[in-house]
Amino acid sequence: MTTTDTADPHAIEHLTSRQRVFAIVGASSGNLVEWFDFYIYSFCALYFSSAFFPKGNPTTQLLNTAGIFAAGFLMRPIGGWLFGRIADRYGRRNAMMISVLMMCGGSLMIAALPTYASIGTAAPMLLLVARLFQGLSVGGEYGTSATYMSEVAEPGRKGFFASFQYVTLIGGQLAALLVLGILQLLLTHDELKAWGWRIPFVVGACAALVSLYLRRSLHETTTASERKSEAAGSVASLLKHHRRAFVTVLGFTAGGSLIFYAFTTYMQKYLVNTAGMSTETASRIMTVCLLVYMLLQPAFGALSDRIGRRTSMIAFGALAAVFTTPIMMALRNVSSPLTAGALIVCALAIISLYTSIGGLIKAEMFPVEVRALGVGLSYAVANAIFGGSAEYVALWFKQAGHEPYFYWYVSVMCALACLVAIRMPDPTKAGLLK
Repeated sequence: MTTTDTADPHAIEHLTSRQRVFAIVGASSGNLVEWFDFYIYSFCALYFSSAFFPKGNPTTQLLNTAGIFAAGFLMRPIGGWLFGRIADRYGRRNAMMISVLMMCGGSLMIAALPTYASIGTAAPMLLLVARLFQGLSVGGEYGTSATYMSEVAEPGRKGFFASFQYVTLIGGQLAALLVLGILQLLLTHDELKAWGWRIPFVVGACAALVSLYLRRSLHETTTASERKSEAAGSVASLLKHHRRAFVTVLGFTAGGSLIFYAFTTYMQKYLVNTAGMSTETASRIMTVCLLVYMLLQPAFGALSDRIGRRTSMIAFGALAAVFTTPIMMALRNVSSPLTAGALIVCALAIISLYTSIGGLIKAEMFPVEVRALGVGLSYAVANAIFGGSAEYVALWFKQAGHEPYFYWYVSVMCALACLVAIRMPDPTKAGLLK
């Protein structure tokens, strides 16, 4: 079977189960690499921050490094627009290959960057450029891979197959933790600060090349006529004809992204700063919880195939609105790591109702000519505003002496997601995604 649609414009409809599984692996491999590279920056910042920001105390160095991390985050909406347009006009496969190649280039650039001692202020500026490339890449990866996986997944099992997007997203974070943990065992702290921090970026770049090879052989899921449509990849067409779908995705992504970051990236800091646990204990708890969370995705994706995506979304919003505040309140005073882990896993199980099918349900709401753009742009905007600010808002409330306000903020946003899910049409009956 050819990898283009010139011989058979409906070739994707005749893929065997084995070919569909390979396509899912190829698409999700890039997702894992993208998130590995994006998270390894945060995890290694402790070691390389002084190489690029030598002046000031360690906290100032970390804040400067975190600022560049945030800048990469803010590039996501641009990436969602750019790669959504590429995917709709030039094909999903091409967009995914460019995305992972861009991430590879950004990682290699960071790995090879001279330090401040060598080239002065050019060092942090080049670090910022590399990080902007990575942010652009990650911003484009979500919408494009979610769209491709939803289109190539086997009918009747789309929820199960599409869930592997978050399996690999979480897997990328766990892989970053694993690589850093191995380096911490093999190298001294001074060696990590001197040159060892560069190794994970080289590993990420090499993994990106493997993913690029896998993606080269993927079947395209759109036809030439669909890509040449006047509406293909058009923001004007998206907002004019599919405004309700766009706003709907913004609505439930706001709550979904906010609670996802609250119970994943922020939770380790919460266990340390609020519950009073040691950094090592909090790290171990979150590693185990993230592993369980990753394994939950296919189960909840398969569940959505039975009960319907809209039902899963309503259940997510309702349960998250009711239980977020009690769980966060219980975690404030927890002393047992087992109890803390159990509470976090309960929260992550609720979030899995959303994350396992998040990309799929968004793709099911848009027609093929603006699907990647609709998914990527709406997700990136809501994710950057609500997901990207989750940690900052939580810490701001804590500093102001009103930490529980953050719990209620998350609960209210999840209640909003529930209302949006109740009002949206059932995507499985809309007929947009076959």
